[in-house]
Amino acid sequence: MNSLKVPFMKKSSTIFLQVVVVLIGIVALAIMIRFPLTEGRATNLDLFSIYADPFIIYGYLVSIAFFIALYQAFKLLGYIRQNKVFSLESVKSLRNIKYCAIVLSCLIVIAAIYIRVSFNGNADDDPAGFVAVSIVATFISIVVATAAAVFERTLQSAVEIKSENDFTV
Repeated sequence: MNSLKVPFMKKSSTIFLQVVVVLIGIVALAIMIRFPLTEGRATNLDLFSIYADPFIIYGYLVSIAFFIALYQAFKLLGYIRQNKVFSLESVKSLRNIKYCAIVLSCLIVIAAIYIRVSFNGNADDDPAGFVAVSIVATFISIVVATAAAVFERTLQSAVEIKSENDFTV
């Protein structure tokens, strides 16, 4: 009886985590659609002008890396649920998550530098809030990239050991 519960618990927890990943993606997408409408500069603009803003477009382009990383996390959880954790597909998913986190952190730093430089002489705007959020987001991206790199190396070693054992048997 106990042996039946373990696979079910594993599958239900990975399904739960996949649902959480999908919900994170939906919330992020909703924020990306709604936030430009509530932003201070957008109060007197028409809908096209709001979404044609170069910084908003840059934000949407940067978010591609975020959504690719979410998709890779979803795939990785699917591999775990299928007991394919020690496979090259899992290693590839972790590698893609790492690369997406690195790209995301670099693009966030570029945006923070741009905002800091472009608002340097303007006394009406203070970019400190955006720069602070950028620092936190960059730190989170670096932590995710580091964790993915560690997991990738560990999983790659395990896959190599497993393939050596399968080859000798």
